[in-house]
Amino acid sequence: MSTAHSSHRYTAPAMLLHWLLALLILGSLVVGYAMTGMPFSPQRLKLYNWHKWAGVVILALSALRLLWRLTHRPPPDLPMPRWQQRAAHATHQLLYLLFFAVPLVGWAYSSAAGFPIVVFGLLPLPDFVPVDKALAAAIKPWHAWLAYTLAALVLLHVAGALKHHFIDRDGLLRRMLPGRS
Repeated sequence: MSTAHSSHRYTAPAMLLHWLLALLILGSLVVGYAMTGMPFSPQRLKLYNWHKWAGVVILALSALRLLWRLTHRPPPDLPMPRWQQRAAHATHQLLYLLFFAVPLVGWAYSSAAGFPIVVFGLLPLPDFVPVDKALAAAIKPWHAWLAYTLAALVLLHVAGALKHHFIDRDGLLRRMLPGRS
């Protein structure tokens, strides 16, 4: 790991990856929820493709973000009760786990269902698992459950950040916002 971060703020690449992933994950959750309730149509197929593309981009950016995080120490924790520090760290670890699990399980489902992923209509990805309709039926609910868990953790993460910003007024949120603090 690199030497201790001299600032009490995150680095610009960490901020960029955080907010870019936040937008992509939020968009993917909204599109995923919307498309599953639509009747079969060209619009639904388009949303499925966009959802898959977002998943691949989320997976790639998550790998980049994890690599950055492992090689660049974050700012030190702010003073807070020990249980809050533990809860924050556990939430972050679960978020990182789900950044990988949700798209990988989605990729496995798509492969098992026989629907290949062609990123942006240009780059075909290999099947993650063989085509197997029974396997697809078993995997499908896992993708949904993991996505709902991710959504719940995102809400918890946002609630914690807003609590620190508006109630504690400790500057925690400003550490991840671009620009001067």
